[in-house]
Amino acid sequence: MGVEALEIEALQILVESLISYKGRLVGTPAAHTYIRDKNEINIPKKANKDPLNYDQVFIRDFVPVALLFLVKGEFTIQNGKKEVAINGKEIVKNFLEVTLELHQQERSETFLNTGRVLMPASFKILKNKKGKEHLEPDFGQHAIARVTPVDSSLWWIILLRAYWKATGNTALVHQADFQEGIRLILELCFSDRFDREPTLLVPDGACMIDRRMGIYGYPLEIQVLFYAALRAADELLDRKNHNNKDILSAIQKRLGSLANHIRTEYWMDMDRLNQTYQYNVEEYGATAINKYNIYAASIPYANLDEWLPEDGGYLVGNIGPSQMDFRFFSVGNLMAIVCSLVTNDQSEKIMNLIERRHKELLGQMPFKICYPAIEDEDWRILTGCDPKNSPWSYHNGGSWPVLMWMWAAAARKLGQDAKEEEYMQFAKAAIEKAGKRLQKEEWPEYYDGKSGHLIGREARRHQTWTCAGYLLAKELMTPSGLDPLELIKFKEKTYAKN
Repeated sequence: MGVEALEIEALQILVESLISYKGRLVGTPAAHTYIRDKNEINIPKKANKDPLNYDQVFIRDFVPVALLFLVKGEFTIQNGKKEVAINGKEIVKNFLEVTLELHQQERSETFLNTGRVLMPASFKILKNKKGKEHLEPDFGQHAIARVTPVDSSLWWIILLRAYWKATGNTALVHQADFQEGIRLILELCFSDRFDREPTLLVPDGACMIDRRMGIYGYPLEIQVLFYAALRAADELLDRKNHNNKDILSAIQKRLGSLANHIRTEYWMDMDRLNQTYQYNVEEYGATAINKYNIYAASIPYANLDEWLPEDGGYLVGNIGPSQMDFRFFSVGNLMAIVCSLVTNDQSEKIMNLIERRHKELLGQMPFKICYPAIEDEDWRILTGCDPKNSPWSYHNGGSWPVLMWMWAAAARKLGQDAKEEEYMQFAKAAIEKAGKRLQKEEWPEYYDGKSGHLIGREARRHQTWTCAGYLLAKELMTPSGLDPLELIKFKEKTYAKN
């Protein structure tokens, strides 16, 4: 199968999986459950695994699909023997409106009115006995382990900005319900709590890593998405709307403190490793250098000293009292480049690290969601003996093809800003190679093993964000029309030290 045919197949999977609500296409489920037979007629595929919630539309899963649809705009595609016309921008608009409707609908006291301030993790469409359709959202009350989807609300704001950038539809963005939706989300983020940090304190499982993995507290992914959502909201909120005055002021105050905090406290390179290793402990007062009382014995310095290249660096996964999570988390580091949270120098060091350690971070299928995996007693304690997150599987060091689009966006942005083609060419070659394998293996959700050789034991096939991640990565590497990077990147911004 040629490259063009491969891309057509991935796009067909996305188009065929589109879900309709009251006559409008509103999104794609996590995994597509239909295949074509030899006569190119769509037939149901009997699921070989429990569908669980893979038949639902997830906000985080739909983001790469939505970005791809925004780039594609209006297009036609062959679906069996019929040619189907698709309006990608209209689908994204429908999705934004439907999820906003769920966000604003009244919730019963059973769920503590979370629907008023949170976006759902996912939703599905049900019919009553009379055939009338209604939406059933999941705010975490049905999720495995009942995790709260903090990242959904942040991704929603980021996607709304991307839609606005692609369409220029300011009238929609400035509608009272959309403005209120943004405010409600941010008011929750800014709410008073027993916490003095500019970062967001969240439970384990609040982001793409939605199972227990020891990332409770201030996980990097949430902080980066929080920053990106603040930057997006700052552009989306109507300054002529008096109701936005206080929230706009709060955004400006939070952005500087958050950016400086992440750029300094979360940063790790060889100089910082040496400094951290030499920390004094039990320091008290405003002059303390070891602010979080990190003990040298907690640092995996032997492995980190060998693994961290001299010209490389990255943002650590988490930091808190006597805790520094030295794992490399891909979403946080890649999106930190895209949204200009890190400086240009830090961006180059992150990409240098990825290139120097590509065997570990990329392997046979880009991209490791985190590295290294936690094993043995740490695995038992931190995951609660979760068999799905066994070492080098799923969220515990598994490889997720969807992350290719974030890698491609980071490579493009840095290549654009630093005038270097090296990162782009390296990413482009790996993405081309991965695409051929994904098509052959029916677009799995994730891969297992240290090098990503094995298809995930519980991976669903025809995973929509796998298809979209690959297609979007291709568009990012070689834009053919609307440049997707322009929809998601932010300009560099410096902040005065607090």
